Amino acid sequence: MRSAATTHDTAQVLWEKWTALWNGDLSQAEQVLATDFTLHVAVVGADEGTVQGTQGLVDWISLLRTLLGGPTFTVQVGPLIDGDLLCGRWQIQGHYAGGMPGATAAPGTPIAFTGTDILRVDNGLLAEYWLNSDVHVMSAQLGIIA
Repeated sequence: MRSAATTHDTAQVLWEKWTALWNGDLSQAEQVLATDFTLHVAVVGADEGTVQGTQGLVDWISLLRTLLGGPTFTVQVGPLIDGDLLCGRWQIQGHYAGGMPGATAAPGTPIAFTGTDILRVDNGLLAEYWLNSDVHVMSAQLGIIA
């Protein structure tokens, strides 16, 4: 069941805190994410929805930030706000730090790819996240695929 519409100001603040999380400020996670937060994403070797809860997302962001050497997350479009949904397009840029199974890229290889986030707000917190990112481009840059 969808919650009532989110005010524009609340949505804007949540979006700014969301982008801060991706840029490494994980201290705000509990102020931004619902305890039953769920990520919906196609993950190679895992089921959709594998990443759940505040700590699950913090761990996932931390892993990506480690693999990409502290990347920069830049918003390209958004946030677009519709009722209880936020949407934005982003680009992440970093340098491969090594350690990803199957990757043949040398540490230091530049990595950049884009994606779109759709977030559902419930009771002033981010409750659900649908991620669509260009994993194909990232995998090619890492030398996982040709």
